[in-house]
Amino acid sequence: MIRRAAKALFLPLAFALALATAFAQDYPVRPIRVVVGPGPDIVARVLGAKMSDALGQPIVIEPRPGAGGTIAAQSVATAPPDGYTLLHATASYTINTVLQTSPLDLSRDFAAVGLATTSPFVLVVHPSVPAKNLTELIALAKANPGKLNYASSGIGTPPHLAGELFKSRAGLDIVHVPYREANSGLNAVISGSVEMMFSLASTAQPQIAGGTVRGIAVTSLAPSPLVPGLPAIAQSGLADFEVIGWNGFVAPKGTPAAIIARLNALIRAGLEDGELRARLTAAGYEPAAANSPEEFARFIAADIGKWTQLVTKANIKVN
Repeated sequence: MIRRAAKALFLPLAFALALATAFAQDYPVRPIRVVVGPGPDIVARVLGAKMSDALGQPIVIEPRPGAGGTIAAQSVATAPPDGYTLLHATASYTINTVLQTSPLDLSRDFAAVGLATTSPFVLVVHPSVPAKNLTELIALAKANPGKLNYASSGIGTPPHLAGELFKSRAGLDIVHVPYREANSGLNAVISGSVEMMFSLASTAQPQIAGGTVRGIAVTSLAPSPLVPGLPAIAQSGLADFEVIGWNGFVAPKGTPAAIIARLNALIRAGLEDGELRARLTAAGYEPAAANSPEEFARFIAADIGKWTQLVTKANIKVN
């Protein structure tokens, strides 16, 4: 009787697994949609084109800006879990999870596919700021409590949280000045309206090269080839300080593991292509090391954990 019961349970499961495997082998038979929320879509476009060539089906990039990423995330979370709808995920989504600005949880409501790129932020200051390095900037801020301002792209955004982490780790009293988006914040530093900002390397480097701002340090654990000549904050007195922008892909929860594995393999293959890597680097992104869906899921969980700790300590709230 026990054997008959076990067989009765095993056969439907085996049949379902066989169907899933056959479906994955035929996948894809129509275009794949990649939904992009806030921020640049260049990583999705460059990598998507490479993946499209390998799959033999178009990968359509669909911009869905607005609501800090909630609109884009909602459209993917509610899509059929069949591998035909993906979300171009960034650090904004883990922060949204922590700040509860969205009903969705990037770790809980999606299936991780793969990490594609990372990019450090750069602490930049207006050229009139006398500090030439991190030690001097910290000393300047401590000598002038409440008098130095830092810009961001809004409350709860990565540049804001990078500033809060800097304040917390260095023990500073500097004032947050939020703007509606990153370029406006950086323009405020360029004009001298605000003294400093944490800006993504892709936007900061041209301004540093042009002399409109001075680069102080990068937020990766080690110096970045994207911003030559700048030290890492972690190596300049604030050990383990790390804030990175990142780009990856997630699918609706319940997407078959075989499809997730195939998409992950295509991401990894694309990132091994020399020409594609050069294009991403030129655009200000570091291609990620090879990673599995499970590794990317752990990366997302760690990012949520880091921001949860900071948001709780700094009592950051978004109204």
